[in-house]
This record gives sequence, C-alpha cells and structure tokens, in this order.
Amino acid sequence: MVKKETKSPVFNFSFQQLSKFEDLPSRSKMVRWLKKALASDSMVTVRFVDEEEGRELNNSYRKKDYATNILTFDYVREPVVEADLVVCVPVLRKEALDQNKSLEEHLAHLLVHGALHALGYDHMNDEEAEVMERKETEIVMDLGFKPPYPDRNYV
Repeated sequence: MVKKETKSPVFNFSFQQLSKFEDLPSRSKMVRWLKKALASDSMVTVRFVDEEEGRELNNSYRKKDYATNILTFDYVREPVVEADLVVCVPVLRKEALDQNKSLEEHLAHLLVHGALHALGYDHMNDEEAEVMERKETEIVMDLGFKPPYPDRNYV
C-alpha cells in the first residue's frame, strides 16, 4: 500500500502596527488562531488601526460612516487565500468590555471571523449567518475560549 503524502499548509502572516497597541496579544498567539481558522495555504496581512482610520476605511469601502470591529478584504481564495484583515483596536476594546470578555478572547473571535470571511463565509442572511456562526463557535472553542455566541445553541 502506498502512503499518500499530505502537505502541511503554508502560511505567510504580516502584522502591521502591532507595536502601536501594547495591550494586544503576542504575534504567536494570533498566528495560532489564524492558522486554526484558515487551515489552507494563506497570505494574510492583519493591520491594527485607530478609530479614525477604521472609520475612513469603513466609509470608503462599505459606505458606512463609523469604525467597525474588523474589515476583511479578500482578494483570492484559491489556490492560496490572500486577504487583508483590519482590526479597529478602540472598537475591539469597547466591545470586549461591553461583552464582559477579555481583549484576547474577543480578538481571537474577530480574527477567526475575519479569516472565515476570507474563505468565503458570510452572514448576509439567516442561513449564511448560522453556518458561519457555527463554524466560528467550533474554532473559537477549539482554541480554548468560550462560545462567542452564548445566546445561540451551537455547542
């Protein structure tokens, strides 16, 4: 019997402006979270921004005049996932506090969420949202965090 070789995914992650926000988790933790979500060859840049830049990007690309927690710019899905994720740190901090989560726990969820968008998942309707949220819950819990949607029965 011939054993089929399985190739490990190749990841290339870049983090921009990480040192500007001292309360963010280590690069190695974020890499682990992204690898778990992507699980295939990927080139992803994660940019951390302030509220002003977050609002400008959301307004420019989504025509929404406010800073949102994460934006995903997915360019290519095959053969290699190529995407940019933009995390607005002030929104991340506020949401973590409002949701009674640690910054680390909320960022892990947002990076998983953004990575799933890069893979083609979406939440434009109830059916898509349920599929995406179930996948997010599975990954986030596998990373050792609590379910990101405690009001849903995805566990």
